[in-house]
Amino acid sequence: MFQVSVDESFSAGHALRGYKGKCENPHGHNYKVRITIEGAALDSIGLLHDFTHLKRVMREIIGGVDHIYLNDHAPFDTINPSAENLAKYFFDETTRQLNAAPEGARISCVTVWETDTTSATYWP
Repeated sequence: MFQVSVDESFSAGHALRGYKGKCENPHGHNYKVRITIEGAALDSIGLLHDFTHLKRVMREIIGGVDHIYLNDHAPFDTINPSAENLAKYFFDETTRQLNAAPEGARISCVTVWETDTTSATYWP
């Protein structure tokens, strides 16, 4: 089994609805997102997935969340913009846009860091 990962970052604001504490107030984070793809087979040139292609997909998704107040934008206008929900959002959006992966390659997990020491990971 092989794994490849790409990290990207963005900045955004949010407030956690229903949370009792300081995170219920609007505040911001410098997020880091890691998408990991796994598979047993490599393509004809020995790649599981081209880093450049995965970065392009990630940057497109990040373009929609960078420097915004997440609570005002779908799907976070109806679901809480928690790190957990952001990880699932990045999984869903990347899965929708990803193509040209060798047969059997798939996203194994997505991790979103809100700070250097706190993260949430989504596994399908």
